[in-house]
Amino acid sequence: MATIPTSEPAYLQAGDTLSWQRSLPDYPASAGWELSYRLINSSGKIDITAAASGDDHLVSVSAATTAAYAPGTYTWQAFVTNGSERYTVGSGSIVVKRNLAAEAGGFEARSTAQKALDDLRAALATWIATSGQVQEYEIAGRRMKYRTVADIRSAISLLEREVARERAAERIAAGLDTGRRVSVRF
Repeated sequence: MATIPTSEPAYLQAGDTLSWQRSLPDYPASAGWELSYRLINSSGKIDITAAASGDDHLVSVSAATTAAYAPGTYTWQAFVTNGSERYTVGSGSIVVKRNLAAEAGGFEARSTAQKALDDLRAALATWIATSGQVQEYEIAGRRMKYRTVADIRSAISLLEREVARERAAERIAAGLDTGRRVSVRF
């Protein structure tokens, strides 16, 4: 069996079992302290209550329960209560990732920046194919107009950097290197 983590995760895959254990020496579960979490974002909230495990607090949420979690970034706050006393013991953020096993069909996995970058590349291809005669285009109800090819290339360059940052962040979260080269001169 895997070791139970001792801190809150940064990512949660909806549909997976969620488990971690917190040791709070000032608020031991054996003395009646109860640890709770509130995860919240613009689309909703999630409440989690830990169970006592000796002096520690064990968080365990079933796969069936997390399957209902909406994907997105949530801000969380941890607090302990004992009778009328309440103390905040932590806060942070967690990303709930989409449960692909529960998807009935395809879905759009690209980020907003990646979608915009793909649209701009399509606009550039149209511009080049028409020798600059098409300066306006519409995709999915969104209309864009450019004065020059330099406008398109400038926007592409900006979005390429944003997409590269997103990919680097994903690699770091997965425990991998960013793929960037760091040069040092002595």
